[in-house]
Amino acid sequence: MDELVKSVSIDNMLNQRQAVDDLLQRARLLLLEAETLADAAHLGSIRDLFSPRRHHPYDINVLDDDGHRQAMHILDGPAWVYLMNESGNRTFMDRTARQKWDDQIAKGEYPAFTKETVTATFGTLHLSREEMFERGVIETFRRLSWDYKTNQPFKFGKRIIVQYLANEWGSLNHRALDELEDLHRVFCILDGHKEPDHRDGIASQMQTACANNDTQWTGPYFAIKWYKKGTGHVTFLRSELVTRMNQLLAKRYPNALAYG
Repeated sequence: MDELVKSVSIDNMLNQRQAVDDLLQRARLLLLEAETLADAAHLGSIRDLFSPRRHHPYDINVLDDDGHRQAMHILDGPAWVYLMNESGNRTFMDRTARQKWDDQIAKGEYPAFTKETVTATFGTLHLSREEMFERGVIETFRRLSWDYKTNQPFKFGKRIIVQYLANEWGSLNHRALDELEDLHRVFCILDGHKEPDHRDGIASQMQTACANNDTQWTGPYFAIKWYKKGTGHVTFLRSELVTRMNQLLAKRYPNALAYG
């Protein structure tokens, strides 16, 4: 065969091509094995590393050393998300802390997923769970608009007035619903229960009630009635939990009569 092109060893080329073919097949099988392991470890998708750039903001070449590091960084993102959700720490974070965490994940601003970084990150979060939760109570209180007959600051009473809960077309305001979700989450934690699944949270239930032309919703911790003028009246049903909320507020504002 070499006589066809005397300056080139065709047999050698074919042997080398076969070796390349064999190595690519081995690489394919290894990548499939890596994909299975990555999925089991809740890492990112191996396939995404070889997909169009819409899947990730990186321009990588996995054959380069730097490309390999970038590839591992992409795969680590979902692992951080999974561990955060499984750790239970997210439940104790206020909306600001959650948004900061989500933004860092989206921008790729997280360390390599190693024993040291996991221990440091979640060890710190675990130690600050109570502080984060108390801050969440305070921020939830500060975001809501209050209208008390007694006009006492830094205190949850029997009822609060939420502004802009409904609009003139009868639908509910998403931001106000998010704030009520935060409030409901605080009550759940104080009552020793897990944070409810957002897919069946009070926002979803209230939207369903609204779609059925109802103007009120009642759950385990408070009853809500909304009016055409936009306001929503939230009546608390568990006075002992309200007292605990106010005790947390009093820790932040010790000079205010937050309870009693």
